[in-house]
Amino acid sequence: MNSWQELILEQFTPKVSRLTIVADPDGLLQEESVQAGIRDRGFELCLLEDHIAFRYIYESVFRSQWDKGEESELVVVVHSRFSDFQQLPFDIFASSRHLSFGLVELFPNLNYPVIASLEIENLDAVYKAQQEYAPKTLGRNGTIEFLLRHVFQIAPELISTSSDLLRMLLRRHYKGNRIPALLDKRLIQLLQKQEIFSDWPLKLIVPDSIAFFTFLQERWPVFLENWVKQQSGSGLADEESYDFEFPGPSYLPFDHDDVKVYIDNLFIEGFLHPVTHSQIESLPDSWIAIGVKSSDQEDSSRRIEKLLSSLEITIPDEKSRHDGWFRFAKVWAELTALSLEPGISLSELIMSRIKQLQSKIDQTFLGWLNKRYAGLGSLPPVPPVMLHHIPKFLSRHIGEDKKAKVAFVLVDGLSLNQWLAVRKQLTRKCPGYGFRESAVFAWVPTLTSVSRQAAFSGKPPVFFPDSILNTSKEPALWKQFWNDQGLTKQEVKYTKGLGQGSLEKVIDLVTHPKTRVVGLVVNTVDDIMHGMMLGAAGMHNQVSQWAGEAFLPNLIDLLFEHGFSVFLSSDHGNVEAKGCGRLSEGALADIRGERARVYSDQLARTKFHNQYPDSIEWAQIGLPEDFLPLLAPNRKAFVREGELIVSHGGASIEELIVPFVQIEKKS
Repeated sequence: MNSWQELILEQFTPKVSRLTIVADPDGLLQEESVQAGIRDRGFELCLLEDHIAFRYIYESVFRSQWDKGEESELVVVVHSRFSDFQQLPFDIFASSRHLSFGLVELFPNLNYPVIASLEIENLDAVYKAQQEYAPKTLGRNGTIEFLLRHVFQIAPELISTSSDLLRMLLRRHYKGNRIPALLDKRLIQLLQKQEIFSDWPLKLIVPDSIAFFTFLQERWPVFLENWVKQQSGSGLADEESYDFEFPGPSYLPFDHDDVKVYIDNLFIEGFLHPVTHSQIESLPDSWIAIGVKSSDQEDSSRRIEKLLSSLEITIPDEKSRHDGWFRFAKVWAELTALSLEPGISLSELIMSRIKQLQSKIDQTFLGWLNKRYAGLGSLPPVPPVMLHHIPKFLSRHIGEDKKAKVAFVLVDGLSLNQWLAVRKQLTRKCPGYGFRESAVFAWVPTLTSVSRQAAFSGKPPVFFPDSILNTSKEPALWKQFWNDQGLTKQEVKYTKGLGQGSLEKVIDLVTHPKTRVVGLVVNTVDDIMHGMMLGAAGMHNQVSQWAGEAFLPNLIDLLFEHGFSVFLSSDHGNVEAKGCGRLSEGALADIRGERARVYSDQLARTKFHNQYPDSIEWAQIGLPEDFLPLLAPNRKAFVREGELIVSHGGASIEELIVPFVQIEKKS
């Protein structure tokens, strides 16, 4: 077999059994291409975590289909060993075919605890390395070093200079590679044996990307000063003690060929930030100029041009993993945020390129969603991939620590590019904040009643059909999730309607001696959006102004003051859209959004889809049976023809991929 996925997929032959139960203790069936392959063979997938929720889906969807004589095939995935199948309901166990897959069978010569610590996307490289090098039975350290070398391309014995170490760390942190802690620990042990790295803060910058890029940012001005002096023939700058947050060497070889290749992208994509220099006039034609501040217009124009060139050749394809789209969405957000900054003037050529790129992204992203979106909901919740994973992630963050506290701040309607404006203001007002940034997928249709309830309930929308048209049960769903995790009602709090004025409501919640978990809804961004008449630029500007006010920093400081870990996300983003005409369906539509309509009758949806053939009849993915969305065409809205609005509800990359950020207070 060319891949471990093929070993699994060959076991799924259609028409063998309408019900298959799979023992999957290591989560192998949660890998995206495995899920897509199983679905391509005509099977539906269902993860058995909650027996009551599973029985509801099983009886209401699959049993009802079979009783009507309809053909469908269901795969039930159980994250346990085959020996635990006796816990399954007898009627399901007795009438099903049984399969079992595990890492032990796939990688018999590698240490199981080490292999089990890997992210699932790393298993492709492990499988290829196993085939190519055919290792004998390896112990713990042997397996770790095998993985470092052949999966992460890190050969510790070949890292002997500062440039070697920088190249390895840049490759790792720029790509966002997640390496298990036990591999990092071994790598650090091996690096510490070399005298040249004795003063490097390896325990900080090897595992932590925030620490690493802060380490680089502190040393960029030192390098810049030395580089300018060398170019002018005046030698190196005088040695002096610098007030660094991170210890270590003052001078780093940014100009080494293996390091320099990263410099452009680091500054373009916002990993590093340009600094001022008195001799800027001598630098414009140098590779170093990207890291030196000039005028806002010049800096932004340069970044926009380079971001465009990068994005045009890096659009993920329909076979890409979800995290490929996360990385792309972040860079696209950087370009969008820059182009919407007040005072930035774009040439007609640049505007045309952005428009063409936007159209290509819309088309490619929708094609990817049609193939892969259905499998995202059952991916592991750590790290979270969809909004309903967040409560499970927060629960694991607390773990068994009875004193741990966590706050989930949901900024309703905040897009990724608007988060960048918020982060910029928070960084300016609160330089002691650190941001661990990632992203999650919202639910389609990207409506508050759908996506926000999923974020607080910890469940796909199919599990709250009675409240999917409004958010009235959101507090109860939030508290029910945490009650199921063992917390009492007194330990779980929720409030909404935040974003302006006093924090009295929040103070009352977080100062209660029993409060351990708090869910907070900030509505201001969504309120700005629904009143916006100045398009995406006006929206971006007003969100930035709001973030520069006192409310959000005061809220975060209050949470830190009372011992909470702080996580921020959004239920959906937003997009500038132009009206394609109003739909006059009256009571036939249960939800009449500007970017999405929802019907309970298929005939009604088909009727209005025929009126607008470019609209999208969205599939029943994680939604109640009688919840049938019709999405507006790309960058269009169901409002008066030609009218320009900012709205949400559709499936564009701006609406669907939203920020998920842990905000930390630097020590």
